[in-house]
Amino acid sequence: MFKRFLIAIRLAFGNLTKNIGRTVLTLVGIIVGILSVIVVTSSGQGVKEYILGQIGSFGTDIIQIETKVPATGKTSSANATGQAQGIQITTLKIEDGQALKKIPNVDKFAVANIGQGLTSYQNQNKQAMIFGVGADYPFIDSATKVGEGTFYSQGDDNSLAQVVVIGSDIKNSLFGSDDAIGKTIKIKGMNFRVIGVLQKRGAVTFFNYDELIYMPAQTLQKKILGIDYVRMITLKVKDVSLIDVTAADVVDVLRRQHKTFKADQEDFSVSTIQEAQKIIGDVFGTINILLLALTSISLIVGGVGIMNVMYVAVVERTFEIGLRKAVGATASDIRNQFLFEAVFITLIGGIVGIILGYLISFGASYFITNFFAFSINFPVTIGSIVLATGFSMATGIIFGFYPAYKASQLSPMEALRKE
Repeated sequence: MFKRFLIAIRLAFGNLTKNIGRTVLTLVGIIVGILSVIVVTSSGQGVKEYILGQIGSFGTDIIQIETKVPATGKTSSANATGQAQGIQITTLKIEDGQALKKIPNVDKFAVANIGQGLTSYQNQNKQAMIFGVGADYPFIDSATKVGEGTFYSQGDDNSLAQVVVIGSDIKNSLFGSDDAIGKTIKIKGMNFRVIGVLQKRGAVTFFNYDELIYMPAQTLQKKILGIDYVRMITLKVKDVSLIDVTAADVVDVLRRQHKTFKADQEDFSVSTIQEAQKIIGDVFGTINILLLALTSISLIVGGVGIMNVMYVAVVERTFEIGLRKAVGATASDIRNQFLFEAVFITLIGGIVGIILGYLISFGASYFITNFFAFSINFPVTIGSIVLATGFSMATGIIFGFYPAYKASQLSPMEALRKE
């Protein structure tokens, strides 16, 4: 029995090497399919890990409160579309943050608004994003570190002081190599004194924090935006193990503050970092499944190519099949020979596809890290290799079986007459 398998394998391999042109063309479809599986799983996992890592850089002891369109889910498209179309939620106030600070497990809070304006120093101009946050923000977001000077105080915030702390890219754009501390810049025609420059942070989830100008929250509210509400409140908790209980307390406090005691009336959303990471993980899991389903189409195309090639091989080698049967080969011997040919093609295609997929993933990681300054890695995991190998072998077996079966059923007499 074992000897028969060896003979079938040797004949299958010999036929593939004899028709090298046809074999290579058949391999291309399988290689492209396996390559797609590797690249899709690698890029999906890489982007997922990058975003989860960036979110985790804010710390796991954070609760985020944001405005929400009533009667919509906080992660729903209706909420996002409504706010993008200009629905303004004006009920979230600094007083809400002060009320939330009284929750026992809440350590610090910072309100926030985002604006933008033309910023200038002497003859240098730049359109910049302005981040109006409370004075405790560096204690909440530990990645916000002052490199030169100091951050503004609560007294600066309460007195509507016209002071700013600038990101490192803003400093380079406006001042170059000169010292920025103590200099006065203009934002929307008003003078603001630079009291601090932040350490370089880079992009977080593709948003460049070094391009921000930090300003006292109430200064941005009253003097730049002309509003009395905020867009978000960030809380830092004392005990991370109680964060879910604390988030529930936050919802209760805000319901009383806003007098919204029904879920469809809520104009705010409360999220923890762990919840955000879970949502993103679930989203990427779904996306990866859909992408894999799409890439499997290329494998099916490659499988159809194998089936067509095997049919041609059966027709061309009808006399050979009849001759082998006439000298004692069984139907299973013939079937195994042709099936091994299909499996060899997909196995070789799978190996080449895995190698090319690894090289492309490695090259993409190197290119993005070195040329776009994003520390992102596209890993080729054991799971993706097993998945690609499984796809490859299944394709060969499924699409090679029927032609192999048809070859095994040929009558020796009919086959010999074909010559």
